[in-house]
Amino acid sequence: MTGRDRQWQLNRHNFEGRWSGTSHWYLRGEGPDGVLDLQQPSRTIAPTTYAISFSDADTGLWDGSGLLFAPDGKRQLPLSRQGYNQGGQCWQFAGAGGQSSLRVDPEQPRFGHEINLFRGRSRSMLVLLWGRTDANHWRLNAVGAVPFRCSMSPNPEPPRSTPGPSELLEQVRGWPGLCESLEPGAWPAEAPTPEPCAPFAPEAFAKAGALTAAFADGLVCSVPELLPAGVFALHVGCRLSPHQFTQVSLLFDNSQQLSRWELRRFEAPSR
Repeated sequence: MTGRDRQWQLNRHNFEGRWSGTSHWYLRGEGPDGVLDLQQPSRTIAPTTYAISFSDADTGLWDGSGLLFAPDGKRQLPLSRQGYNQGGQCWQFAGAGGQSSLRVDPEQPRFGHEINLFRGRSRSMLVLLWGRTDANHWRLNAVGAVPFRCSMSPNPEPPRSTPGPSELLEQVRGWPGLCESLEPGAWPAEAPTPEPCAPFAPEAFAKAGALTAAFADGLVCSVPELLPAGVFALHVGCRLSPHQFTQVSLLFDNSQQLSRWELRRFEAPSR
């Protein structure tokens, strides 16, 4: 099995299902002084549904409805092993996956990321979209959070409570964790062995100067509102259960290129 094949199989294992939930969109107001309120959604869409099916080992279909940015709120995309991830923007771990802009590109209108964190047949999705204000400045314009549940599951997980970001992060303080990472285009053919990482520290997640906010389903993020010219990081996490917190970090180098994705799984210490 090649690394690309393994990414395709992880994609199928993570995403196959009929996922439905209420999408919560936080949108910046119009004009140069428009405000992005991360406390109250600007739009909610119920339901938002992603039906992802596979007719065989090599082909499938993504069928979405209740979409904010698609004509009539609907879109379909064919899926295939041969065509999957040719641009290298998609990434998969076991139980986490999404797609990312690989660099801050002044030729593009958006710099965006979709992060999905799974537990059983729950899927907690966060979308982050920055827009270009001019050739050198990028501002966070939209955040979307969706607490998906798979309707094909006989025992869907109930909704999770969402405390404020400071409370949520403080509850996880000191939990031990394991880390694994991916680099764009360097897809391992075998599952990497997770390495121990430093215990969870809220101040390492919520960096000074970043926007830190919590959303439905125990999702939380800490990201810059204005992208810096050099090194920066995006942190997204989710309290998947009372005893489990999973974090994805996207690390960008001095040239604003994505250098790697890091996945950390923190578990409450046994008492």
